[in-house]
Amino acid sequence: MAAVSDPIADMLTRIRNANRAKIDFVDIPNSKMKKEIARILIEKGFIKNLEVIDEGSKSNLRIYLKFEI
Repeated sequence: MAAVSDPIADMLTRIRNANRAKIDFVDIPNSKMKKEIARILIEKGFIKNLEVIDEGSKSNLRIYLKFEI
């Protein structure tokens, strides 16, 4: 995987793409900034939930998406 020069834009793009594809959740590399952005998105009602997934030396944020019916 290529180095990401803008990790926040990458996070938002992954969320947008997963939402369009109607995928229930998306995993992104964890950071304090991304976790705080996700928390705000939950607070504002854009996403359902957030979970930290530890995989050895690295961890991911699992963001559960919300779909309007």
